[in-house]
Amino acid sequence: MSLYVPTGTPPLVAGALARIERRLPAPGEVTVRVGQRVEPDDVVARAFVPATPQILNLARELMIPPSRVERALSREVGATVAQGDLLARAGRIGGRVCRAPIGGVIAAVDGETGYVTIMPDPVRHELFATVRGVVMDVMPYEGVRIETPAAQVHGVFGLGASQSGVLRLLVTDPSEPIVTEMINPRSAYAIVIGGSGISAAALQRAVQEQVRGVIVGSIDEAELRAFLGVDGYAAWEVGPPDWQVPVAVAQPADLTLIVTEGFGQRPMSEPLFELLASHHGKEALVEGVTGLWGGVRRPRVVIPLSARTAGLQIEAPQPSLRPGAMVRLLHQAYLGQVGQVRTVSSAPRRLASRVRTTAADVLLEDGTVVVAATSAAEVLS
Repeated sequence: MSLYVPTGTPPLVAGALARIERRLPAPGEVTVRVGQRVEPDDVVARAFVPATPQILNLARELMIPPSRVERALSREVGATVAQGDLLARAGRIGGRVCRAPIGGVIAAVDGETGYVTIMPDPVRHELFATVRGVVMDVMPYEGVRIETPAAQVHGVFGLGASQSGVLRLLVTDPSEPIVTEMINPRSAYAIVIGGSGISAAALQRAVQEQVRGVIVGSIDEAELRAFLGVDGYAAWEVGPPDWQVPVAVAQPADLTLIVTEGFGQRPMSEPLFELLASHHGKEALVEGVTGLWGGVRRPRVVIPLSARTAGLQIEAPQPSLRPGAMVRLLHQAYLGQVGQVRTVSSAPRRLASRVRTTAADVLLEDGTVVVAATSAAEVLS
């Protein structure tokens, strides 16, 4: 299975200007200016994010009528309490007591239900650049846009937030999976590169060893569900506004997964694997967010390059389907296979599925020539 929907952006960009947008989860303060150079660990913005209010049934805790809750409080509405402070007492001597479960402000008291709301102190959030580059735009109170010359690889499926680390190649062949034994303390804070897939056990080991990112060609859907702790298939239902893992799933906050081909057991495409392998040991950024509605957003790997690197372009190339182009097939029967276009029809042709559409003759690496719809051929170069 492939989740890729053609958008015109090639999955492989050897060298072009990459634009990275970093946004705060709540309005805050931007700490950098336009034109400023930043490193991955630089703070570009910060904010105080409101926490979830805590609601207590104080009438039940103290075993008193709701109308008596406000008189039982030891402090007035609007007062600040620390965790463990006396919050309320049912009687002057020997009565039941309730202590504040969290620190915050007593926000409200409901005399009809007996509920008391405590608003926790806001959480300080610092937004890091996560990539080396130049701040090209500042969005007041929201975040920044950073640009950097980079090689890029776009995946079809991903999980996790933006992470930066050093690329570490764990396999020597794009058809070789990552096994548990390959992940050790030397992979800590790195972004590891595999071939055909990874198991749930290996992903758990990656979390234990503090690996920041995992890039593989594919992953078995059952292994991914086992890693995320999801039962059944309801987790993969797609609907507006965006595809997302259910809130009930406890995702490892510090691990980002990027899949370049799709679900199943498929090797990573040779051109993508070679590009990633050629940058072994270099700093990179991985963005795992996958969006399917309201604008397609694909996960990607960004590998900053020197501005003096030969062949750099301002914009990512938009290669066309033409004779001689290298393509990756998206048709189920040949999913993930790479070949070279021999001819492209100018008029609709009848395919084996009996559908009439424009098509291309593609020479695969094993010498087989197949006919594929132009919409099922993703141009690599």
